[in-house]
Amino acid sequence: MKRLLLFVAFLLVLGIQALPQHLVVATHAVLGELAAVVGGEAVIVSTIIPSGFCPGHYDLSPGNLASLLEADLVIYSGIEPWVEQLGEHTQANALAQLPGPWNSPSAAAAQLNAIAELLSDRMPEHAEAIQSRRDAYLDSLTALESELLSRAEEVGTAGIPVLCMQWQSGFVSWLGFEIAASFAPPSTLSLRDLIALANQGVEASAQVVIDNLQSGIEFGAKLAREVGAVHAVLTNFPGALPQTASLLDMLRRNAEALFSAIEPIG
Repeated sequence: MKRLLLFVAFLLVLGIQALPQHLVVATHAVLGELAAVVGGEAVIVSTIIPSGFCPGHYDLSPGNLASLLEADLVIYSGIEPWVEQLGEHTQANALAQLPGPWNSPSAAAAQLNAIAELLSDRMPEHAEAIQSRRDAYLDSLTALESELLSRAEEVGTAGIPVLCMQWQSGFVSWLGFEIAASFAPPSTLSLRDLIALANQGVEASAQVVIDNLQSGIEFGAKLAREVGAVHAVLTNFPGALPQTASLLDMLRRNAEALFSAIEPIG
């Protein structure tokens, strides 16, 4: 009997090991994290772009290319200039674009739902588990949303004028700040743009200049000096700054950076 039980256990182990895993390649850390969260053990997730890089300026390595060509699913945002060029070389229907922001709880929830739907369609045998993990993460996002909005009300963000890098404007507005002006990636801006934005900031009595780490922060630092405002740096990707190991950590850290920037003002 003991030998029979051992044999059955051995077969079960073989069966578990034989379960197919889908290779999911995500172009950046947010998509990679969400795919891993909902996919669980049914997926192997590989992320291409390190969190400190701007996706629009990242150059693929040979190893990146190999992963992309082998993937069962490639999820990307549409800000990566090289993805579409891979279309004819990847597996059929492997490319899935998920446009839109992710740097607020509601935006992250939309991305999470889209990824859960993609994986459920490709792995219907795992759909129930995928939906269960999605629901658990949505609960975490809802709790964080409530926490941050309560904190924003406590600190008094409503109506505080700021200048903001455009890729952070959705998050900043969501927290209640008034965006007096937004600015494009610094690589596209000139000295004339700096002067014009500084004038707008002074006129609006902007209290904070909000930068996006991956876009470069020197322009924002100069702008803050010209306006006489606090310079706050946010990140669009987890792992790029301390205390941002996950997407939830990143959202909390970004919010706290803004709260800290205005607390001395009050």
